[in-house]
Amino acid sequence: MRRTVAEHQSAVVETLRRSWTQMPGSVMDDGGSQEPLMAGLGRVLATDLVAPLDLPPFANSQMDGYAIRVEPQQPVDVDSAQSTTFRVAATIPAGVVPAALAAGVAAPIMTGAMLPDGANAVVPVEKAVPAAFLSAGDEVALPVPAAGTFVRAQGSDVRRGSVVIPAGTLLNAAHLGLAAALGFTTLPLKRRAKVLLLTTGDEILAPTGRADELPPGMIFDANETLLRASLGQSSVDVVNAVIVKDDPQALLRLLDTEVGGVLARDGGSQPRYDLVVSVGGISAGAFEVVRQALGAASEGAASNAAMEFVSVGLQPGGPQALGTYRGVPFLGFPGNPVSAFVSFELFLRPALFSLLGAPAPRQRVVAALEHALSSPLGKHQVRRGVYSGPEFESAPSVREVGGESSHLLGSLAQADALIHIPAGVTELRAGAKVEVWLL
Repeated sequence: MRRTVAEHQSAVVETLRRSWTQMPGSVMDDGGSQEPLMAGLGRVLATDLVAPLDLPPFANSQMDGYAIRVEPQQPVDVDSAQSTTFRVAATIPAGVVPAALAAGVAAPIMTGAMLPDGANAVVPVEKAVPAAFLSAGDEVALPVPAAGTFVRAQGSDVRRGSVVIPAGTLLNAAHLGLAAALGFTTLPLKRRAKVLLLTTGDEILAPTGRADELPPGMIFDANETLLRASLGQSSVDVVNAVIVKDDPQALLRLLDTEVGGVLARDGGSQPRYDLVVSVGGISAGAFEVVRQALGAASEGAASNAAMEFVSVGLQPGGPQALGTYRGVPFLGFPGNPVSAFVSFELFLRPALFSLLGAPAPRQRVVAALEHALSSPLGKHQVRRGVYSGPEFESAPSVREVGGESSHLLGSLAQADALIHIPAGVTELRAGAKVEVWLL
């Protein structure tokens, strides 16, 4: 019986959740370890990050100007304030602790410099008369604004003791910048899921760097690179990638060797792999190595495999495999590169986000088709597209690039979007609204 896309998405999440919950040293339960700050990009924070100091750590000037002391008063805009004459004190550069400032005295101060005790406002230098930095002992006329004008108060950005980045956050450049500003050199990071990636087929050859070295009847392996890159963007480590020939017994021997091992960690153990992903060999052909090996291995009470091979109402990407081998979750994608890519985007990427917090899901928007499209009845169609975002008064639109065939890797490289056509829709006119996932 054919599954819907939503049903298979749920099945993938549940299989990963169940396997990882039962697995010693599960990636879901990882408490994290301290790693260098820059290792945090694209990683998940294991525990709350608490600010050890205020930001800014001291009151400082928002402008190049004059620091002055004003009495509390009603808010006054600096452009309309009355001017007062001040005696000029020594200049305050950034990075020094200035002397206290008395009433009636103005200290030239640079942007970011510490505000002296006694000062509570800054007047931009261009508002001074004359509009220049004067020497100590000179006199300058300044408008007197409200207290707090152009002052960055201590702790106005971050308060000491507050949670600045909660546990479970997928860290980006801004998070790392904040951590650096707070003095951190390491962060508690969850470990990345570890994947064994298998590409299958007697016709598959690893790229050699020379097109004339491709024998007749063979193809260079695009799927390893395509899936390795996609998994890497998803905060997942491909620990090992292997091209598997169409030999079911050789595949079983490889899995027994690779998946059966454990690695010591912090006095305990964790699986050598958290997940196995295969590409190809799961359809109904005569040389479907994954189906032949794991379908047969699933039979019997003592089997290491618990696999199902299903048809999903999806094009491309209809054949799917899902289960476990030695308790490690196993996902099998179809072998055509576009089918494999779409399978990853629809099934594995959302599951990793749901269970591990990474990667971030694709941005989903609604756009108007620039041309008519047809789609087979009963199948959720995913087409490659080029998206045009809104400009001025125009609405976002999308056009298909390439066709529906799943071998068109060149059109995938041109695309920046996936166009989704629901299973119950067979015809769409130009201008019809469709869901688009931005790549």
